[in-house]
Order: sequence, then structure tokens, then C-alpha cells
Amino acid sequence: MLLTKQELTEQLQSGVYNVTFTKVDGTERTMPCTLREDLLPPAVKEDPLSQKKVRAINEEVMVVYCTDKN
Repeated sequence: MLLTKQELTEQLQSGVYNVTFTKVDGTERTMPCTLREDLLPPAVKEDPLSQKKVRAINEEVMVVYCTDKN
């Protein structure tokens, strides 16, 4: 089922869902992911990946938390 970005955001904010997408290298991946605040790891200063960065907004990309890779 295809969802709009807004619908997908709302779903991911309420739970963990399996999302299937095509990676940049062309392979397909099914990823359990979420945007639920209580399931996201806390940002730590020492971890550069958890820091918010200023970057151009790409409407075709959504940043989510992958629950099986942490």
C-alpha cells in the first residue's frame, strides 16, 4: 500500500512498521522503523550521527529510526 509522506509520518509516530523501499544502489530493503519519541535513542553529544545538522531539505527522503539495527 502506498502512503503519502504525511500518512507515513503519522503511522510511524504511533508505532513500529515494516517499510519497503529501494536503496540508492537499486536493491530493495524492508526495514522495521519508527518515529515514536519513546522508542528513539537519546541524542548524545559524542555521537555525531545523533546530532541535528543543517542540510538541504529533500522531500523525497524521510529520516526514521531503524529498530533492528539501532
